[in-house]
Amino acid sequence: MSTRVFLLRHGATQLSAEDRFAGETDVALSDAGRQQLSRLSIRLSTEPIRAVYASPLSRTMESGRIISKPHALDVIPVDGLREISHGRWEGKTRAEVEEELPEEYSRWESDPYSFAPEKGESGLAVMARALPALLRIIEAHRGEHVAVASHKATIRLLLSSLMGFDARTYRDRLDQSVAALNIVDFNDHDHPRLTLFNDTSHLAETPSCVPSVPKQRLSRYWDRTRK
Repeated sequence: MSTRVFLLRHGATQLSAEDRFAGETDVALSDAGRQQLSRLSIRLSTEPIRAVYASPLSRTMESGRIISKPHALDVIPVDGLREISHGRWEGKTRAEVEEELPEEYSRWESDPYSFAPEKGESGLAVMARALPALLRIIEAHRGEHVAVASHKATIRLLLSSLMGFDARTYRDRLDQSVAALNIVDFNDHDHPRLTLFNDTSHLAETPSCVPSVPKQRLSRYWDRTRK
């Protein structure tokens, strides 16, 4: 029997609504974020989830607790699942960083995988801690279903590695909406299968709806409003 991972992004926060860099900033879910996770919790309530893991930040731990409630499980914090640190950019808007640190921002836009802001992390550094953490979870739950609550950049980097994508382009090629659900099945570490990606149908009035076109937190390649 394969191992199934319900890999989910945390719900909305006030800073996500403001489009600020908040990787290592420990911000809580907003009321809207809690409602989003409650809907996802209902969706997953009948799944045979045996364990719930989360990044130790408040927004992911609370997301994990909401998901785990129907299953009467404790949430297990895993440091390797935390979000990328943006260093001295934390708390600033993208416009502020681009104006105050144009050269640093330009380097990050062109190479977010190997370049890191001052006192921050590169995508490569995140991959180096997040992937082993996820593989340890899979090893501990062979043949079971588990839920894992993490963050936008971390999830995109994980999926890039697992699916064999070029992780250097993770910001341009993959998206993760708030409270999105991904499902990855594993027969072993070397043969993962992405069964569901960035799904938010639990947030829609009708289950057939597709995610809206992203308008925030886009790389310069996708954001045509910026030069």
